[in-house]
Order: sequence, then C-alpha cells, then structure tokens
Amino acid sequence: MKCYGAVFALVLGSLLASARAQQSPPGSTIFCTFQDGKEINVQYQNSESVKKTNFSSGKLWSPGRKPMFLFTQTNLTVANAEIPMGAYSLYFIPGNDHWTLVLNKSVQPGEYNPREDLVRVAMDVGQLSELQPFSLAFAHTAPKQCNLRLYEGKIGTWAEFHEK
Repeated sequence: MKCYGAVFALVLGSLLASARAQQSPPGSTIFCTFQDGKEINVQYQNSESVKKTNFSSGKLWSPGRKPMFLFTQTNLTVANAEIPMGAYSLYFIPGNDHWTLVLNKSVQPGEYNPREDLVRVAMDVGQLSELQPFSLAFAHTAPKQCNLRLYEGKIGTWAEFHEK
C-alpha cells in the first residue's frame, strides 16, 4: 500500500508541475561559456508584443515589458565598465542611429529605478541586408569575450562582454 501511495504522490506531483509549467509565460535563456568554463546567461520573456514595438522611440525597452536578467559567474567588463559577478536586470534603449544597453542592480519585482543603474553602454549598430524577426543571442567571439547580439528588422546591435 505504501508503494502505491508513493507512486500516486509522484504522478500527482508531476501533473501539478506540468500544469504550473503550462501556466507560466514562455521564456528563453541564452548562454555563453568562456574558455575557463564560467558562464554568463540572459533570461527573458518571449513576447508577441515585439512586433508592435517602435524601435526608434528612445525609451527603455525589454521583451514583453518585463525585465531581462543577466547572470554572470565571473567578473566582467563591458565598454570599460566593471560588472561584478552576480545578477542584474537588463534593458535596452532603442534609437534610430544608436542603442543603449542598461544593466540595473535591482532584480526585485517592481518599477524600474534608474538610480539603481550599474552601467549604460552604447551598443554598436549595423544594418542587415534582410528583415529579421526579433532574436537575442550570444556569440562567443574570443576565449574571454562574449557578444550579446540583438536582431530586429534590418537592425543588428551588439555589446561586448569581456571576462576579467
């Protein structure tokens, strides 16, 4: 009888976990692993609202209007700014001719607070030959370098993260 109870509990637990997973919003995680095995990753919400976004607005933006989160297992630099190992909220400020990457120290739910910004970094921008759907990716470009890349429409923008 105890065996049946244990099996029932396992089945019920897996059904409940499955139901919770189906109710949670879809998300994505992108990774980049440095040569020494340490990793950085970004977690964000997938959202159809990207299609309705004005990417020339100059206003703080993230997919689904939810903060993205950057997690790093090592100390980093981005545009000569030091990023200690830890977790950060990540946003973009799109513009016609330039984009800005914003790393914010607060990972707590709630309103964005610009006083918590760790760094704002100008991102490189390039024009693509073909229209691209929104995508976010890391490119491991050197043993101690990972580039965060964002593509949307005919715009490609990126920022270089270097392991210290």
